[in-house]
Amino acid sequence: MKRAELLRNLRTVAKAHAVELALVREGGAHSVYRCGPVQFTIPRHTEINENTARGILRYVTDALDDQPAG
Repeated sequence: MKRAELLRNLRTVAKAHAVELALVREGGAHSVYRCGPVQFTIPRHTEINENTARGILRYVTDALDDQPAG
């Protein structure tokens, strides 16, 4: 999956949960993002392994689903 596509999907998830997707910092090999209270890293490659991308999406979605409403 392309990195831009993963970020687009993450923005959609963030919008669905009424939180903001924000870049925290750039590293040498990874970028650190925050989606509401959830912080995670994304590899800085044009192509990201499909399993890795799905894992990141699942992690963020599950963590946001577990958050109390409001």
